[in-house]
Amino acid sequence: MNRIKRVVLIGSGNVAEALARTIGHCTEVQLVQLFARNPERGRQVAEIGQTTWTDDPQQLAAADLYLLCVSDRAVAELAASLPIPPTAVVAHTAGSVPLDALPAKFAQRAVFYPLQTFTRGRKVDFREIPIFLETTDDTLRSPLEHFARQLSEQVIFADSEQRKRLHLAAVFACNFANHMYALGEQIVGDAGLDFALLKPLIAETARKACDATSPITVQTGPAVRNDRTTQERHTAMLTEEPLLEELYRKISQNIWEISKKI
Repeated sequence: MNRIKRVVLIGSGNVAEALARTIGHCTEVQLVQLFARNPERGRQVAEIGQTTWTDDPQQLAAADLYLLCVSDRAVAELAASLPIPPTAVVAHTAGSVPLDALPAKFAQRAVFYPLQTFTRGRKVDFREIPIFLETTDDTLRSPLEHFARQLSEQVIFADSEQRKRLHLAAVFACNFANHMYALGEQIVGDAGLDFALLKPLIAETARKACDATSPITVQTGPAVRNDRTTQERHTAMLTEEPLLEELYRKISQNIWEISKKI
């Protein structure tokens, strides 16, 4: 195949919305259809991508690429159930799902994983998002890469094992970090203070980590100093929440152990 010119998006979640918005404004690629089970959401995402919507598998449009933007557990079953032409490229966007989860009946299988957190209604600059690709067919590498570069300036080939590790790292760096923000909100809220007071701190912490050669080199706080007095003062405030107290102690110990290796 020379080029991927026609794309069908399958799904109506946050990833589908972000891709619909981006592909819908591409000059070299046409988003010909969005397939989704949820009528209300399907129509919304299709409108964002300036394309048509269907929930009828028999009305699936002809395309060069069918991109499954669905939950990890739905990838294999949905790909197998849809009447996708066996000659088309079928790809999923899941970080931790292996390439071979796609049915072998498709000769041209791929992974198209954008490494970013997506939220409904929130626009992101896709040009800055790394896209990780994997294919079963070497002849597919060039057209898939060309398509990816219509969306992003960072396109990397990575196998399923590398991507699995990448997804794990993303859970720590994104999902767990955001949960820490939520815990911070809870703690300041218990003191009658507003979460907004922590936002400049959160923003500067993220900027420092991004600007540094390694986030380890800009770690601050009582744990990296092994300041036991402050740590015990903190854990004393968490005695009624043993899970948080244990979390505080374990993370502090891990920070100290890593800092000693620098």
